[in-house]
Amino acid sequence: MKLKMKSILLAAAISPMALPALAAEEVKIGVPSWTGAQAIAHVLGEIVTTRIGGSVEYVPGNNATIFQAMDQGKGDIDVHPDVWLPNQESFTKKYVDEAGTVTLSSNPYEGNQGFCVSKDFGMANNITDITDLGRPDVAALMDSDGNGRGEMWIGAPGWASANVNEVKTRDYGLLDFIEPIRAEESVKTARIKDSIAKGEGYAFYCYKPHAVWFMFDVEMLTEPTFDPANYQMVQPSDDADWYEKSKVATKDALKQVQIAYSNSLADRSPAIAEFFANFQVTADDVSGLAFEISANGRDPAEVAAEWVNANTDRVDAMLGL
Repeated sequence: MKLKMKSILLAAAISPMALPALAAEEVKIGVPSWTGAQAIAHVLGEIVTTRIGGSVEYVPGNNATIFQAMDQGKGDIDVHPDVWLPNQESFTKKYVDEAGTVTLSSNPYEGNQGFCVSKDFGMANNITDITDLGRPDVAALMDSDGNGRGEMWIGAPGWASANVNEVKTRDYGLLDFIEPIRAEESVKTARIKDSIAKGEGYAFYCYKPHAVWFMFDVEMLTEPTFDPANYQMVQPSDDADWYEKSKVATKDALKQVQIAYSNSLADRSPAIAEFFANFQVTADDVSGLAFEISANGRDPAEVAAEWVNANTDRVDAMLGL
């Protein structure tokens, strides 16, 4: 009887120390390559660690990798921090609508995308519309490698928007004059800075929110008003002949941008899943965060911590406090 009582008392003494470890919430956050996504990923992580008391691991990956991991529900990657719709609609249709393994948060912010040039380059050469890039004189000013076509950055490898922009370059009739370039976003940023410093021509895919609006004096070119009849985009994940079967000769519609997370997270880390469902930031929030990271070269974790500390009431609301 004494031995049994000692065992009970020992278990009681140990259990308060053991329970937090057993009950600890954890999440693996996917981190795509663009700065806005990196910023939001670290804001999510900061709130999870400092306000929920959970643990966080950041996992780099492209859209396909992150969505596949969320679909599998094993905890390899639990959340995508910056889902642009309809750009990534092929993924949300597959995993949110059809498989039902992924959930979108309900508080999106608005995104706008197009093509930009520096204001000085645009004003000096009367460049205001996307079709102006197809003028031989403009293309020659953008040709830095001497191959007869001007370079235009259309996005990073793995971006759905880069596929759209490749089709646009063709359907706007620019391919004889413009060479669409895919490269990491850091390459684009360096090229913008260099072209402005040297007074050279350069055009690039741009979107709001983004740090570029704080970093450089640039302007977005006009495009034909969004028309669903002239916007038929097929992504590579849907069809191997996506390029031939797509037609995009119009501006993109304004975007809805939100986070997506694995449905399995609700069972493994319910408090984190509930927070994700209520998460909300604005386009201005994301532009400011991205600017601090890109332009000022600051650590995303440090920038995120500052933002969370400065927005206590908003964070409390996301947490239902």
